[in-house]
Amino acid sequence: MATIKEIAELAGVSRGTVDRVLNNRGSVRAKTAEKILEIAKALDYKPNKAGLTLAAQKRRLKLGVIIFENSNPFFDEVMKGVRYQQQRLNGYNCSVLVRQISQNVRQQLAAIDDFVSQEVHGIVLAPCNAPEIARKINELYDMGIPVVTANTDIDHSRRIAYVGSNYFLAGETAGGLMGLMTKGDIHAGIVIGSRQILCHTDRLAGFQSCVEKKYPHIHITSIIENQDDDVESFHLTEKLLQENPQINALYFAAGGVYGGCRAVIAQNRQHTVTVIAHDKMDKIRSFIRDGIISATICQQPFIQGSKSLDILFNYLMAGELPDKELNFVAVDIRIAENV
Repeated sequence: MATIKEIAELAGVSRGTVDRVLNNRGSVRAKTAEKILEIAKALDYKPNKAGLTLAAQKRRLKLGVIIFENSNPFFDEVMKGVRYQQQRLNGYNCSVLVRQISQNVRQQLAAIDDFVSQEVHGIVLAPCNAPEIARKINELYDMGIPVVTANTDIDHSRRIAYVGSNYFLAGETAGGLMGLMTKGDIHAGIVIGSRQILCHTDRLAGFQSCVEKKYPHIHITSIIENQDDDVESFHLTEKLLQENPQINALYFAAGGVYGGCRAVIAQNRQHTVTVIAHDKMDKIRSFIRDGIISATICQQPFIQGSKSLDILFNYLMAGELPDKELNFVAVDIRIAENV
C-alpha cells in the first residue's frame, strides 16, 4: 500500500505538502496539487478509514448544493438523494447547505458567491451552461473549492466530476423509440426546457442525430422551450398542436411533461399523437398506464443527488478523485408493462 512518504518522493515535495493536499488542509499551488493527486491515484493510495472519520470530525466540513427549483418534480427525487447524504455526512461533522433556484445565470452566480462568503469547502452544482458559470467554477478551483456537477454538465470548466445521465445517448434512445413505435410520415414536435441547460440541448442533439441517420420517416416540425414549467408547457403545447395539426408525435426532452400531456388531452389528440418523455414521477406513470405516453426514459435522480455529494466529500477528505470523471447513470426505458 502506498504511503504519504512515497507520494512525496515521487512528487518532489515534502510530506507535509502531500498531507495538506490529500486532506485539503491549507494552500498548495494548483499544479502541485494536481500532480500529487495524480500520483496518489496511480499508486492507489487509500487513507486509514478510522483516521478519515476522526479527521473529518475535527475539520467540520461545510458543503454547498445548488440545484434547480422544485417547480419540476424531478428535482424532488434528486433532493431525496441529497438529504440521504446530508444525514449520513452529519456523522462526520459535515454540514450541507442547499439552495434550489431557477434556471437563471445571475441567480446561480449569486448563490455561489453566497456560499463562498459562508466559507464552504466544496459545491455540488447543477449548472446553467453559460461562460460566466464556467469561469466561476474555474475561479473556485483556483481558490481550492472543488465543484462536482450534478444532473447537467458544463463545457470548458475545471469541475472535478459529473454525475448524471448521458443525455446525448438518452436523446438517441428517445429517437430510436419513436422510430420503432411509429409508421408512415411522422411530424414531430419537440418540447425542451431551456437552451441554456446543456442536458436539454444534448438530448435534442441526440434525438436529431438518431432520426436523421436511421428514421427518415420522422420529420421535426417545431422545437419549443417551456422552462420546465407545467403551466407554460400546457399553453405552449396547446398552441403548437393548434398551429400544426399535422403533428402526430411529441418528444418532451425535459420537464413540463404533465402540462404538455394535459394539452394533448385538451385537444383530444391522445389517440393520434405518440408521446415520448423522460422520468417516471407519479403523474407520468399515470399517463403511461393510460396510454397517453408511449414510453419514458429514466435517469435515476436519487443517485444524482447522493453520489455527487459522496464524490465531493471523499475528494475533500482523502484527495480521492472518482475512478471516472463522467459518472453516468443507467438509461432506463419504461413502458406500460414495467412502469
